[in-house]
Amino acid sequence: MCECRLVSALIFCFKFQCLGVPAISKETKDIQINEMIRDKEILVIDTDGQKLGIMSARDAQKLAYEKNLDLVKIAPQAKPPVCRILDYGKYCFEQQKREKEAKKNQKVMSIKEIRMFSAIDTHDFETKVNQANKFLKAGDKLKVSVRFRRRAITHPELGSELLERFREACSEFGTVEKPAKMEGRSIVMFISPKASK
Repeated sequence: MCECRLVSALIFCFKFQCLGVPAISKETKDIQINEMIRDKEILVIDTDGQKLGIMSARDAQKLAYEKNLDLVKIAPQAKPPVCRILDYGKYCFEQQKREKEAKKNQKVMSIKEIRMFSAIDTHDFETKVNQANKFLKAGDKLKVSVRFRRRAITHPELGSELLERFREACSEFGTVEKPAKMEGRSIVMFISPKASK
């Protein structure tokens, strides 16, 4: 009987691997089930959440097999460890579903870079500002850099002025996270998007 349950759980996991879904999540791979549980005494919880009391692992496994379910250790650090009678395949599936939902709700913020030269034309500057505002509206951070060519490095104040103009032009959608700082032949400034109301 117990071998049959273990085989069915393995078949369930194999089916998910064939579909390209990882069979066991990070959280469920270290969980002990059925014969893996070797504690002398465990607190057993039934399928409906009702406490059945403290009993030996062997007795709890018999109870689980009578209901054609698995015995799963859900709180190994507790004294005594807490085990629950449930369908392990369904439990794995629900864990994966929760992980997918959590990933969906995560907002990934990327850093976009805007590069300019110290001698930039007005139209080019406006194009860069429009692109930057578009990135900030989308919720991305900006790294704005002004590169100095040849002897233009002798006038770093031109780059600082350009970045100040850029900051003012983007002030509606972003705020300066890191002020302008010289890095090699460039001046770099970071702008983060304003929190949406």
